[in-house]
Amino acid sequence: MRILLIHRHGLAGSQFMHLAPALAARGHQVAFLQEARSDRKPGDITSALFPGRGGRLDQHCYARVGVPDVSNLPLLSSVAARVARAEACLAGVRRVSRMLGTPDVVLAHSGWGDDLLLRDALPDTRLLCYGEYYFGATLPSSFDPEYRKPVQNRQIVHLRNGMDLLSLHSCSQMITPTHWQKASFPAELQHRFQVIHEGIDTREVRPDPQASLQIGAQCFRAGEEIVTYVARNLEPYRGFHAFMRSLPLLQALRPQARVICVGAHGHSYSDPCPGGISYLEHYRRELGDRVDWSRVHFTGKLAREEYLKVLQVSAAHVYLTYPFVLSWSMLEAMSAGCLLLGSATGPVEEVLRHGENGLLVDFFDHQALARQLAEVLANPAAHTHLRTAARQTVLDRYDRKRVCLPQMLGLLGA
Repeated sequence: MRILLIHRHGLAGSQFMHLAPALAARGHQVAFLQEARSDRKPGDITSALFPGRGGRLDQHCYARVGVPDVSNLPLLSSVAARVARAEACLAGVRRVSRMLGTPDVVLAHSGWGDDLLLRDALPDTRLLCYGEYYFGATLPSSFDPEYRKPVQNRQIVHLRNGMDLLSLHSCSQMITPTHWQKASFPAELQHRFQVIHEGIDTREVRPDPQASLQIGAQCFRAGEEIVTYVARNLEPYRGFHAFMRSLPLLQALRPQARVICVGAHGHSYSDPCPGGISYLEHYRRELGDRVDWSRVHFTGKLAREEYLKVLQVSAAHVYLTYPFVLSWSMLEAMSAGCLLLGSATGPVEEVLRHGENGLLVDFFDHQALARQLAEVLANPAAHTHLRTAARQTVLDRYDRKRVCLPQMLGLLGA
């Protein structure tokens, strides 16, 4: 088959990162299309051959578009950007089709508009769309009183939802990674969804009781009182403020505990921090000398190997999130055998069962979070069964090789 995968941000780190080579390895002709970046421009092609079955993986780009000027109609900014991207993506799809032939199957991430014009252009192609989240009546940003967005932001989101509905109606089938995310979409359309997670490589992400990690002059070893927190960016959507506010009490209760925070200092989902500073700096200023900062280590982004060691040395891992898409890092923490303390919010509760494979905490109760952390640090042996069950949950439901990838290949007919 000729299969075209489309994701604006590129293959590496996308939901299709492992699917694309798996398809090519099975003998299919696979093309991947992304938005051009500074190091890639339209027309650039990189290829990989899979000689065993004659498969091929080609990576292409469509033109990067600027945001159209809608200064007189600011509510249309999001819609205009998606339409412009849809036109650029359509041109890229036509170029790929001229080179490789009309695809039999297209799988596109629907979040940014890439797929909006594909149905009419490819009437005989099976079109599948990957949908992460539908911003319905209750927005994630309304969950947190401290960071509620103005009414106009809600109006922009509702207009953007119209683009997602176009995707829903034009595609053959939708794919989403969790049942909670599926439930965010309109009820009358949920029958068109297949829930398939991208999966976790449980052979790579696994416990290591001998793990150690060097950060600056300090060495961290499995078995020590180490609290870990991971997010792409340290921001409110992922509960960074709640975690930071737990530190004074945690340090008072467990004087030997050390903390490792992994994540960049920008923002992915939350708005920029007011005042032109990072959320990290904002909360450092708020907490001041109530925290012993010599025992809290902010690593920024880490290489994959170091990131996995953070999970392996962890005595207690904290994952907090607004009601929003579930992070890969939570499932990877469970796969690594972490003792997971997760927020009692919908996406987490789908996976984490309190007292069975982890512990649930109130997102906003940072004092309760600190006390729960102190308890598990004081009694690690009493919580070993939670670590074992956490990994088993991932093995049973989210193992990439045995569970998730076969489901996706089956859906594609590959």
